[in-house]
Amino acid sequence: MNYQVVIPAAGRGKRMKADRNKLLLKLESCPVIIHTLKIFEEDPSCKEIILVVHPDETGIFSDLMSEHGITKVQKLVHGGSERQESVYHGLKEADKSAIVLIHDGARPFITIPLIRQLVEEAERSGAAIAAVPVKDTIKRVTEKNVIETVERSSLWSVQTPQAFRMSLILDAHEQARAEGYIGTDDASLVERMKKGVQVVEGDYDNIKLTTPEDLFFAEAIIRKRRLL
Repeated sequence: MNYQVVIPAAGRGKRMKADRNKLLLKLESCPVIIHTLKIFEEDPSCKEIILVVHPDETGIFSDLMSEHGITKVQKLVHGGSERQESVYHGLKEADKSAIVLIHDGARPFITIPLIRQLVEEAERSGAAIAAVPVKDTIKRVTEKNVIETVERSSLWSVQTPQAFRMSLILDAHEQARAEGYIGTDDASLVERMKKGVQVVEGDYDNIKLTTPEDLFFAEAIIRKRRLL
């Protein structure tokens, strides 16, 4: 089943403590964003990648696409001041009749089998997210005082991609914009419309590169996968 993907790449990544967009940092001599894009480039079911970038970096990303043979990025869309706004700009350029995935550019370890599961579930139910069960004990804390220990059997750590019927996620974004609501992820915009969101179990390797330490974890994941 075919799909399209919107990848927001306009963030500044302050927690990475880098002097540039974290997606331009090298991971084994290749920019992080290229690792991510190659997954979708190599998936025959992906018909288009819509990359949302900072206006000042349009030329940089365009050059990277040419250098690394990324042909499915047919649109470089300018992002907004918030991730949600950037995603909305990308959705406005998408095919209104197709399933759409929204994926963090800083998650370079997504796999094609998981993508396929998400697309199939979104086609069936309307909305599907990748997530993994929480491993750690979770405590609710106020001013460094433990309030309670949260029962974790129903807690999942949410990842991307998140997959949607295009009409549903566009309506959710437009309603949120009209009401000035900023969600923690795209699925939360669907949830507030009282629409169902299905969970597809993801992969603990599907980490988001957020802090400098995550680059070391990323290198370890690459080494592990070479041994499989």
